[in-house]
Amino acid sequence: MTDAAALPGQPRGGAPGPATARAVNVLAPNASAMTLDGTNTWIVAEPDSDLAVVIDPGPLHEGHLSNVVDPAEKAGKRIALTLLTHGHPDHAEGAARFAELTGTRVRALDPALRLGDEGLGAGDVITVGGLELRVVPTPGHTADSLCFHLPADRAVLTGDTVLGRGTTVVAHPDGRLGDYLDSLRRLRSLTVDDGVHTVLPGHGPVLEDAQGAVEYYLAHRAHRLAQVETAVEDGYRTPAEVVAHVYADVDRSLWPAAELSVRAQLDYLAEHGLI
Repeated sequence: MTDAAALPGQPRGGAPGPATARAVNVLAPNASAMTLDGTNTWIVAEPDSDLAVVIDPGPLHEGHLSNVVDPAEKAGKRIALTLLTHGHPDHAEGAARFAELTGTRVRALDPALRLGDEGLGAGDVITVGGLELRVVPTPGHTADSLCFHLPADRAVLTGDTVLGRGTTVVAHPDGRLGDYLDSLRRLRSLTVDDGVHTVLPGHGPVLEDAQGAVEYYLAHRAHRLAQVETAVEDGYRTPAEVVAHVYADVDRSLWPAAELSVRAQLDYLAEHGLI
């Protein structure tokens, strides 16, 4: 059995529930090869406050949405705001219904996902009941991807930009590899300059070594990019051909997602005159 401390990011074991002093995970029942154990919905609040923020309500599943409201209410907290890391359905589909249940606004980068007048953008600081969340733009997985820096817990909520296990998809054409690499470097700066050490991901376990996780992601992307470049040089031309060659050791059920990343990599290589 592999020691978790030896894995990228040092994933934490244990069931969903409290992850830091201010963040509680409620796991959605939508496990799959793409969503891992399911979507992590996060309830975030100051310990002594009666107000809470929910990040990524998840899929439109009444039982799950109730399971998010219930622990907050049992802890004496009213959900005052809903935030989205990005618009993929496994994170955002339930947001409108959740807003009905809680009477909250929904803030997101994409105007189409918002309920209320306020969106989210780079440099925004959200304060609710003494809680502070700083908006970090992290496009790449999707164009509208955001992370939320939780300074008091030295943590960052990463959506799909960094997962608790494995690596994420650059969802071409909306997602772009150059943007994604810049976003990873931005997260690395948080770990170096702002002392962030915990990743609260959109899927998978909490990571105790944020810098190690981000460094692993950057190395992985560089390695895959080199593999794709070599594959093209060797005569593999279409994205499907490149996937079958480069991702031969990956479960074939994940090849459609891998093809999105390959398309993003091919675009990146072409833009930089490397193919």
